Amino acid sequence: MTSHPEISPSALPAPVTAQAARVRAKGVGSFAARLSLGLGGLALVFVLWWIGTDVLAQKGSFLARFSPLTAVPALFDLLLHSDLPLHVMMSLQRIFIGLAFALLIGVPLGLAVGSFQVMEAATSPAFQFLRMISPLSWMPIAVMVFGVGDKPIYFLLTFAAVWPILLNTAAGVRALDPRWLQLSRSLAATPLETLWRVVVPGVLGHVLTGVRLAIGILWIVLVPCEMLGVSAGLGYFILDTRDRLAYSELMATVLLIGILGFALDSLARALYRVWAPEG
Repeated sequence: MTSHPEISPSALPAPVTAQAARVRAKGVGSFAARLSLGLGGLALVFVLWWIGTDVLAQKGSFLARFSPLTAVPALFDLLLHSDLPLHVMMSLQRIFIGLAFALLIGVPLGLAVGSFQVMEAATSPAFQFLRMISPLSWMPIAVMVFGVGDKPIYFLLTFAAVWPILLNTAAGVRALDPRWLQLSRSLAATPLETLWRVVVPGVLGHVLTGVRLAIGILWIVLVPCEMLGVSAGLGYFILDTRDRLAYSELMATVLLIGILGFALDSLARALYRVWAPEG
């Protein structure tokens, strides 16, 4: 048996290595360009915010109280010398609990709807009708049924988040390659084995897409939900700053909501890149 010498990068043909180097350089350049454009866009938002509240607004006007020059220092002060971090933790806890309930309901329903055409035909009109109702329109009913506290908030968050998870899971089932299911049947796999080894891995990418969409909806719905008589959370803190006429703290809280929402979306994208199967 003849042995083959190990091929080193220097032994590759020059055109191949040059092409690989160009591909790597292009990837780095595109990332750097996206990062620069993204930071530039954020900087433009702050510049427009500053112009609207400090340059165009009259000195001493009410609008000037919402300036970024006062909001940013107020945000650091609140994070270091107030109970704002506790309100943040309470809001994040509600987000994750609402998302967990939505997953427990949406994924099994999505698997069933995507697997059986009869169930899809029977439930699709009802689901499309319900998902078009704003979750916030259920607020008075939720309070009357569940009372004041966290229970109506969890109901509203679950109702808001379940639809993108359910519909994306069903779409993932319908998009499965039929050959996978045929191979599973040919290997005499049980329905449970087919579910866990074929269907669930195949729809994981769609489920994670639904989770990302659900997080965005949850974060928007959360703040008004936390104005339902609870004593903690970012929505409650905004009402508190308004009542205290602390406008710089109010804008600091709004800024923090945007930062946390961006971080949650980035986390969802990272989970998709790690867990979603490569197509």
